[in-house]
Formats: sequence, structure tokens, C-alpha cells
Amino acid sequence: MNQDIKKLISQMTLEEKAGLCSGADFWRTKAVERLGIPAIMMTDGPHGLRKQEGESDHLGINKSVQATCFPSAAGLACSWDKEIVGKVGVALGEECQAENVSIILGPGANIKRSPLCGRNFEYFSEDPFLSSNMAGSFIKAVQSQGIGTSLKHFAVNNQEQRRMSISADLDERTLRELYLASFEKAVKDGEPWTVMCAYNKVNGEYCSENKKLLTDILREEWGYKGFVVSDWGAVNERDLGLSAGLDLEMPTSNGVGDNKIIEAVKSGKLDEATLDKAVENILNIVFKAIDNKKENAVYSKEEHHKVAREVARECMVLLKNEDNILPLKDVESVAVIGALAKNPRYQGGGSSHINPTKVDDIYEEFENLASNTKLTYSQGYNLDDDYIDETLISEAKERAKNSKAAVIFAGLPDRYESEGFDRKHLRIPENQIRLIEAVAEVQSNIVVVLSNGAPIEMPWIGKVKGVLEGYLGGQALGGAIADLVFGKANPCGKLAETFPKKLCHNPSYLNFPGNDETVEYNEGIFVGYRHYDTRDVEPLFPFGHGLSYTNFEYSDLKLDKKEIKDTETISVSVKVKNIGDMAGKEIVQLYVKDVESTMPRPEKELKGFEKVFLEPGEEKVITFTLCKRAFAYYNVQIKDWHVETGEFEIMVGKSSREIILKENVHVESTVTIKKLLTINSTFGDLMAHPVGAEIMKAMAPASAESNEAGEALGAGYQEMFMGTPFRNAIAMSNGAFTEEMLQGILQQVNGSN
Repeated sequence: MNQDIKKLISQMTLEEKAGLCSGADFWRTKAVERLGIPAIMMTDGPHGLRKQEGESDHLGINKSVQATCFPSAAGLACSWDKEIVGKVGVALGEECQAENVSIILGPGANIKRSPLCGRNFEYFSEDPFLSSNMAGSFIKAVQSQGIGTSLKHFAVNNQEQRRMSISADLDERTLRELYLASFEKAVKDGEPWTVMCAYNKVNGEYCSENKKLLTDILREEWGYKGFVVSDWGAVNERDLGLSAGLDLEMPTSNGVGDNKIIEAVKSGKLDEATLDKAVENILNIVFKAIDNKKENAVYSKEEHHKVAREVARECMVLLKNEDNILPLKDVESVAVIGALAKNPRYQGGGSSHINPTKVDDIYEEFENLASNTKLTYSQGYNLDDDYIDETLISEAKERAKNSKAAVIFAGLPDRYESEGFDRKHLRIPENQIRLIEAVAEVQSNIVVVLSNGAPIEMPWIGKVKGVLEGYLGGQALGGAIADLVFGKANPCGKLAETFPKKLCHNPSYLNFPGNDETVEYNEGIFVGYRHYDTRDVEPLFPFGHGLSYTNFEYSDLKLDKKEIKDTETISVSVKVKNIGDMAGKEIVQLYVKDVESTMPRPEKELKGFEKVFLEPGEEKVITFTLCKRAFAYYNVQIKDWHVETGEFEIMVGKSSREIILKENVHVESTVTIKKLLTINSTFGDLMAHPVGAEIMKAMAPASAESNEAGEALGAGYQEMFMGTPFRNAIAMSNGAFTEEMLQGILQQVNGSN
């Protein structure tokens, strides 16, 4: 449909233009029939389509049409596989086409600042590099089917408590390196049709009217071309939001927001050209959606269920496998224990809740794959409460005692984590903990299969031999778990977040969820493994951890250059070999460390990853290309990414804590930062400046006298002197050093920049 958008806008009344900037109802944009402008539909759905039937509401109280429920983002990211994420995106696009939906609201790229965030199951990772790559792959795959995405929640939306009003307060460097970086690559590479602004404030200003976020950064710096939509009900003042870059308010405000826009234009408070630009942004996407509509689109529910099973297998993480207890091959009898085996938790709660086309019965899937194994089942605990039912536990112990192995299904019930509230602790229900400990009294061969959307504490970890993290594995989780437990497939997922031993080890512990008005991000850039690795806090399971039924050997790490300028790229290659006897996939992770920096920097940062499939005995060379951003930090002085000249360590390994190979590269910065000295700069700052150092040498006689006095004061004098502000020289010199002399030195030094 060839449309002259600007001509259309010129034919619209002020009221029509203002009206287009809010929804017609809960899920649809407005139409302008006299000008041939159609309405389009948006729905929830980061991991499945949630198109509601009948009356609409945001939190899913009313029933939605059946759709395939795929693993949620927390699990999907553990695949570390862009191709797998792409399969989900393509399937979602096909289902949207079949249901006449134009835009699906997802993915969620918010950083996992705290494991307590109730919506963490909907987000990818604690690391912005992994998160943005996963989000970008998802976006491109969905949009390849002519369906738009809405990258959310922009930005710094990391908790549910008071999420509609809390101010996330953080410094510029932390904002850029973590919370915006998680969106940046996804925006630039994926080019989502829409970006959804978050409910919360950032540094005191609502995201919905934050010009710095929505216009200065998103559009002008990153070159974003789509439209910005509010989270549902996130608008504070509609006219201020439009001025800041918020194009579309959702859902309908029943004319309230429209009237504010109209009055602002009429009063001169809002330039009508700003309104025209918002309408243009919206119409570009509306007509793109219409142009990409596929008539009579259908999809196969069975085929998509098979895709969901394949994806779930790729996402699950084998955390522990003592004595190679898994896979359970040739085991005479297995006790299957836990209510979650018969009533699986396969998705999170809230606006993303899917009405699945079918849900695997885990016990039935076990029976299908373990035909030569005697299986028994016992409930073990109640899902609706934490009450410890000794009768259920006794029954489970008896079944476990009379079997060769026990598989216990445990995790977090819906009442423990959901959109709308944050968790209070990292424990699973007490009745589940008691069950695991009781079964361990009579059975040493125990495997625990977990269903949860975020990390948990495991005080029972030493009493079990195997732990399989299933996350929220979607409707086909039963078949996927069975495939992995009985060795029909090889586990190949790795954690996209750190599992702490205790909640108090988490860097945000003292600053989450804040008070009634603000939450301080005082941990700065040290989130997730950046904290655990830099401060040497041992986690329960580190970022990037995941086991396999085979073994992989790394060798021959090579850099194509030993020295580069920050304008150049470097190629890094490593050889990976499957030295076991089962085909499998390995996730090769590349981290970068600034060996010596003047700025606080993490011990290491993820800058590359690749998932590789290898047959037994097969080896492949994996190659990474690193550019400036792999070595840079965000410099608030120059308002740009900056590399400090020096040595950088390239590390390749199996997790953030299991680094196998290292090599160094020298990177030379092409940017000189001019640091102006003031009277409050220190003698150390003066010595670090080339002209300042020469001046200090010329002052050597006075320095010698100071050194003699310093020796009498002790070994710490030199350090104290170097940290002394330059202005103190006037008072310390007994009149020998004057204000005029000080200003003269500053002029010489700063004039040389």
C-alpha cells in the first residue's frame, strides 16, 4: 500500500491527529475511516501469543485464544543460541499472522539487577551483551514474518514494587554500560517496529516523559525509526510525554490524553510539528503492518509444539551431575516425586500468561521414554501452601527407598513469583525442602528437576547428586525433561545469570527495592558476575555455568594482532574439541579484562559467545571479532565510549569462573582526553600531566626540603603529599608559594592541552 504519509497528515484535523496518538481500546490503534487509515492490533506475548477473547484487560483475567507457550526469556537466554531464539520468533510471527495481530509486545530486555524481581522470568540476563544479542535475534525473527515487536521496558525497570511510580536513581556510567546497553544493540541491529517505555522514573523523571531517553538517546544517538508506545497505563502527563518523544498512549484514555494534546497545541505549549512527527511515526508502522498482512495465514499447532520441545531442551541447564547420575539409562526403577511432575509450572504469571494449545504430562513423557524402567509416583507436597504434610513425605520416602533412583520435581509455585510483586527471599517452599531432605535419608541417588523463573538458594545441594534447571520451560517442558533425563538428548544450556549461595551476597541486597519514592543503584556497574568475580564472592553456580554428558577441550587460542588502535578490530580464534563419547553442544564464552585501569572496572566482561555442535572426536575453530566497544567503558566527561591505552586480557572459557585460555593484546587509544587542572586538583594530578611533571622538577629544591620533612613523618608521607590539593601549597609554604604562582602554573598546564 503506497501511502504519502505527509499528505495524509496534512488532510487531518487537529482532533484526528491527537486521537491517533492514543488507543481505540485496550489493544487496537484508532482508525480514521474518511482517510483510509486502518486500525491495527497489538497483544502481549514475549513467549507466546496472548490475544484475548471478548472483553479485554491487561493482566489476563479474561480468557485468551489458544497459542503455543514457549520457554520464557529467563530460560531462552540459557540457550545462548541466536538460531533457537529465531525459531521461537518465526513461530510467534506465524501465529500472529493467523490471529490478525500486527505487533507482539516483547521481548523484555531489562537487566536482572536483583534475583528478587518478580518479573525476572520475562527478562534475558544480568549481562547486557547477552541480553541485547538475544533480544535482537528475537526481534529480527518475528519481524521476518511481517509482524512487529515492541522492545520493552525502556528503561531501568528492574522491580515490581511500586513499579508505576518508583524512581530508579543511578549514575550516567552505570546507566549506559548496563541498563541502556541491554537495549542498544537490539535497537540498532533488530530495528523493532516499536519500543515500549517503562512505568518507572529514571533519576526523578518518568520514562514516559523523559526526553533524554526517548529522543536524545533512542532516536538521535541510536537512530531509531519506529514509534514509542507507553506501557499500558504508564502515561503521567500526555502533552509532556508527546514533547519528550512518546508517540502512542496505550490503552485508550477515553479522550483525556487527546484533549491534553489539543489544548497544548492551541495554547502554544506544544508545537503542532511535534504532534505531526508522532503521527507520522505511528502511520509508518500502521501501513507497514497492513502491507505485510498475509491473507488466510495458518500454522500447525503440532509442529509448533515440536519446536517448543526442541527449544526447551536447548534452554535447560545441567547444574550438577555427581557420579554421572544422569542420564538415567538402564535403571531398573525410578521414583518420580513431587506435585510439579503432575501439575507442571511451565510459564510465569501476569500479562504474559498464555492459554497453551496443549501441555505435556511429565510423568507420561517419562513412561514413553523409559519403557524398561519401573516408574512410581508420589505427590510429596501440596502446591497451594507451604504446610509440611508428613503423610505425603512418608509415602514419598517409601517409594524412593524401594527404587534405584529418585527424581524430585521442585521449584517455585505461581504464588511465589509473578508480574506485580517481588519475591521476599530465594527459598523454595519449606515443604519441598523438607521432602528433599527426607528422601535423602533413604535414597542416595537423587536428581532434582527445577521449575522456576529465577535463582533459588539450595541448602540441600549436598544431599543430591543431580540438579537439572528447567526454568519455565513452556508447554512442551515434559518431553524436553524426559529427553534429557533419559539421555535422548544432551543438555547444552548455560546460566544467563548468577545463582548466589545466599541472598545477602547479591550486590543490590542493601538497596532493593528502595523506599516509597526512590531506589538507589549504589552497586553501580557491579551487577551479577561483575560483582561476584571482581569481589571474589563465591556463587552457588556462576554465570555461564552448565554441564554436558560429554566433555570439551579448548586449545590454540590465537589473536591475529598483538597491538591495535581502538579504531581497529581484532580477530580471536580458539579450537574446541569433543573428547567424550556423545555428540553435544558447547557454549564458548569470551571475556575481556582491562589489566590496569584508572577507572573502576569489572574483573571481566562478556564480549563474545558461540554455541557449537560437535560429534565425538570432532573439533572446530571458533572465531570472534572484537571492536572498540569490547575494550571501552563509558566516559562521562567526554560523553562517549572510551578505551584507555594499555594491556587487555582476552579470556576464553566455559563460564565466568572457568577460564581455560588467556592471551594479551595492547590497545592504543586514539582519543586524548584533556583534563583541566584546578586549585582542587592534587599534586599527584600535576605529576601525571607531562607539563606539570616538568614544573615539579623545576621546584626540586623545595621538594627536597619537603622530602626531608616527609622522612621524619614516616613512609606514608609521599602518598599523603600526592593526594594533597594543589591549593594547600599556599598555606603549607609559609608564604613562599603565592596565589599568583599557583594560577600561573595552572595556566601553563591547561594551556598546553
